[in-house]
Amino acid sequence: MWARVGKPDMKVLGVNAIFHDPAAALVIDGRTVAAAEEERFSRRKHGKRPVPFSAWEVPELSAAWCLREAGLRPEDLDAVAYSFDPALCGDLAALGVDDPADAMRVDYARRAPQFLAAALPGLDPQQVRFVPHHVAHAASAGLATGGDGAVLVLDGRGETASHLAGVYRDGELTTLAAQQLPHSLGLLYENLTRHLGFLHSSDEYKVMALASYGRPRFLAELRELVHATGDGGFRVEQIDWPALAKARAADAELTADHADLASSVQARLEEVQLELAHWLFAAAGGPTMLTMAGGVALNCVANARIAAEGPFARVWVQPAAGDAGTALGAALHVAAAAGVVEPMRGADLGRGWSDEELEAELRRAALPYSRPADIAAEAAQVLARGGIVAWFQGRSEYGPRALGHRSLLGHPGERRMTARMNDVKGREQFRPIAPMVRAERFADVFEGQYPSPYMLFVHRVKPAWADRIPAVVHVDGTARVQTVHPDSEPLVARMLAEFEARTGLPVVVNTSLNTAGRPMVDTPREAMELFGSAPVDLLALGPFAVHRAAAFAEDGAR
Repeated sequence: MWARVGKPDMKVLGVNAIFHDPAAALVIDGRTVAAAEEERFSRRKHGKRPVPFSAWEVPELSAAWCLREAGLRPEDLDAVAYSFDPALCGDLAALGVDDPADAMRVDYARRAPQFLAAALPGLDPQQVRFVPHHVAHAASAGLATGGDGAVLVLDGRGETASHLAGVYRDGELTTLAAQQLPHSLGLLYENLTRHLGFLHSSDEYKVMALASYGRPRFLAELRELVHATGDGGFRVEQIDWPALAKARAADAELTADHADLASSVQARLEEVQLELAHWLFAAAGGPTMLTMAGGVALNCVANARIAAEGPFARVWVQPAAGDAGTALGAALHVAAAAGVVEPMRGADLGRGWSDEELEAELRRAALPYSRPADIAAEAAQVLARGGIVAWFQGRSEYGPRALGHRSLLGHPGERRMTARMNDVKGREQFRPIAPMVRAERFADVFEGQYPSPYMLFVHRVKPAWADRIPAVVHVDGTARVQTVHPDSEPLVARMLAEFEARTGLPVVVNTSLNTAGRPMVDTPREAMELFGSAPVDLLALGPFAVHRAAAFAEDGAR
C-alpha cells in the first residue's frame, strides 16, 4: 500500500454507464466497500446494449445500493467518478470509424452530471469528475493491487483508443503506449462473435470455448492482417470474414469452418498480446508484475499464455475486467489523487443477507428447510451422491465469474455432469464447466498460473487426473480453475475438504448460479425461483438447507 496526504474519509462513488455493463462502486478512505453491476438489480443481462441512445442510462439501482450499504446519502459524497471523458472525444470518422451516432453518445456523456443528479436526488452535479475510460480500466487493475507494476488494457474502445500500456509507480500511472481506433483487438473479437451468429459484446466467451474445437488453419491470413507494430501498438486491417468462413445465423448449426475460424482468431490474439506484453516489460523497465483489465482480459486462454510465456513473474487480472470494472477504477483513480488507496481484498463486494433475513425469506416462501450443523458438510454429502447444489453464500461477486458465493456445484467425476449442468442452465453443450480446488491441492491436479482465485486463467489438467474429473476437462485438456484458500474463503474450502473426504477428489464443479440469458442470481428470492424451476437437488441458502425431495414432495432422496 502507498499513501499521500489528502482528505481523510474521502467518499467516492464510481460509475460506469457509457457503453455496456453499467455498474457502481464505492470507495471510502481508499478502501473499496461496495461494487455491483446494474444487471444484478434490473435483471437485464449486461444492464443494457452498447448502443449510443442507451448512453444516458446510469446505474441508478446499483449506485443507490452502494450508498445504502455505507449508510450514505448522495450529498455526503465528495466525488462521483464517471469512467469516460467526453472532452477527449474527437471526430471518429477522421480515425476511420464508421459510427455516425457516436455524437449522441458523447453528448449524453457530457450530460452525465445532470443524469446522475436526477437519479440520485441530493447529488451536486459539480461533484462529478470525468475519468478517461482506459485510465479507469488501468486503475481497476494497477491501483487495486497496490499501485506498482505494469498495466495492460485491451478492449473494444474508449474515447478514441482501444488500448493502454503503462506502468504504475507509487500509485502514479505513466502511459507508455495507446493504440488509436479503428485498430482494436476487442472489436476484432466482437466482429468474429457477430459473424459466428452470437451476440457481440456478450457472447465472446462462447467463441473462446468454440476455438478449442477447431484448428487454426486461417492463421497465416490473419498474421498478415493483425500484427503488432513494435512500438507498443498494433494494427487490425479490414477482414473479409465470409472469405474465411460462411456467416452463421443465430439458430444455425456450427460447422468445422466456424470452429477453425474461432481457433485462428484466438491464436492470433494470443500471439499479438504476447508481443505487447514483451514490449511493455522492456519499456517499463522490467517490473515483476503485470496487471490487466479491459474486456479482452476476460479471455482466460490468452491470459494463461501470457502468464506461461510472457516475461512477467506474476500476472493479475481484475475480476471485473470488463466495463463494469471501470466503475471501481474511476473511483480508485479519484481517491488516489487525494489520499490512501488499499489493495482490493476480494471480489465479494455485492449484496449480502443476514441469517435472519434469509430465514425470513424461506418462511415467506413456505419452503420446508433445515439448519444443519454444517452447511458445507450437507452440501458435500449431496454432491458426493451426484446431486447438483445451488450455493448462495455471503456477498455476491463483482464481475462475471461465480466464485463460490452464487454458484451451481456438481460432482466432477461424473462424465454426464457437463451435459446435466448445461441442461440446467439451458446453454450450448459445447461449453465447458469449471472446477474449484483447494489451494493446497492445486499443484497435485493442475499445471499453470497459481494462485487463480478469480477463475481468469486456464490450466492444464495433469494426465493422472483427467479421467478422475472428466466433467471439468475441456476438449483441449484444460480447465478454468478457481483456487480456494481457507483464509479468504473458509466456508468454500471446508465444503471442498468435506467433498474430498467422501470421494477422494479435491475438486468440485463450479458454474454461475443462473440460467441462459439471465444475470447471476443475486437475492434469496431469485435463488429460490431458480431452485423451483431447475432440476437442482439442494439449495444451500446461507446456513439453511432446502432439499428438493422435501420441498416438492418427491419420493425418497437421491
